[in-house]
Amino acid sequence: MATLRAFAALRPSPQSAARVSAVPYDVVSSEEARRLAAGNPLSFLHVSRPEIDLPEGSDPHSEAAYQKAAENLDALKRDAPLTAEAEPSLYVYRLRMGDHEQTGVAACCSLDEYDSDIVRKHERTRPEKEDDRTRHMIALSAQTGPVFLTYRDLASAGELVEDAKRGAPLYDFEADDGIRHTLWRMPARAAQSLTEAFARVPLLYIADGHHRAASASRARKHLRGASLAGRQATEELDFFLAVVFPASQVRILPYNRVVRDTNGRSPEDLLAALRKEFSVTEGAPPTPSRRGEIAMYLGGRWYGLSRDGQRPDRVKTAADALDVTVLQERVLAPLLGIHDVRTDRRIDFVGGIRGVAELERLVDSRAAAVAFSLFPVSLTDLMAISDENQIMPPKSTWFEPKLRDGLLIHRI
Repeated sequence: MATLRAFAALRPSPQSAARVSAVPYDVVSSEEARRLAAGNPLSFLHVSRPEIDLPEGSDPHSEAAYQKAAENLDALKRDAPLTAEAEPSLYVYRLRMGDHEQTGVAACCSLDEYDSDIVRKHERTRPEKEDDRTRHMIALSAQTGPVFLTYRDLASAGELVEDAKRGAPLYDFEADDGIRHTLWRMPARAAQSLTEAFARVPLLYIADGHHRAASASRARKHLRGASLAGRQATEELDFFLAVVFPASQVRILPYNRVVRDTNGRSPEDLLAALRKEFSVTEGAPPTPSRRGEIAMYLGGRWYGLSRDGQRPDRVKTAADALDVTVLQERVLAPLLGIHDVRTDRRIDFVGGIRGVAELERLVDSRAAAVAFSLFPVSLTDLMAISDENQIMPPKSTWFEPKLRDGLLIHRI
């Protein structure tokens, strides 16, 4: 059963929270992070992307970078300032973006449950990204960004969360991207009731943050070993920082693709090859209206690729039925020669929040030759694939709105 555990957060003062909070470390490049943090010494990007304070071109995975992260966290403790809570707490965290709102619980979750698959995964992690966050956690003795988890709705949990929102918030601010972040500390009795309610939740699912969770597991193993050499191991090592949202409130946007060339094929040749696999319609809408449709932007025109009547022998698992899987196995690999999207530099990914206009811009500017717009994966798909112990293709889901780094820090 799912464990929620209160923790004594290290957090910014209400007056500095908006300036401290930052976008997740892995949605920006070093250059973007440097630009976002410019003029704001309190930005948590100085901790999560410390290379921005080293000479330009410095290796973000060098020992100097992790040492700089620790130095910057110490400076932030003094300058923000960051306050260490005296007592463990659970926190209610509401995100509001336009007319969309979702409310979750910030807590620590069990690494034993992560390792035993009570916390379920749908994505493979990359060793180099695990290495980075593992070293970051060890250098800071802290987890500084939450894993985004979801669960099948539980009415009793929802009632307790709504009750907590009636109190005065710890933080309530609108970030520079227009997303409003509001946090409440749960009263101790309500937190205990919520912990008991979650004991009836059989499974948690990682929506976003596979590398953070995997790195927390690796950091625990490392630090448990280090404790034998004199470091005092604490119970906090057995838990990772997360915000847990009910599935009914979570929104997934598509993760679209752009490809830099057509693998030596003319537009006419590519369309002819596609007609052997799909029903192709010229002038189709740029945003697919349902599962089973893919929109393609080629030569200044949108085309619809429909896979109605797909051969049933091609669908053996829930992952096989995803549009992103169909695109990979029937277009990207056989026609465009892209077999591993994690390593092939001819393909890039565009989160759905940026819209189809960004796909058109990239193709029209000749930064890409062709773009594909996808219908978003559903939470039902994500849970079914996780339950089958299957893996989605890389970059299948884009969750929006996103949590901010730096508002709640878990010390390990």
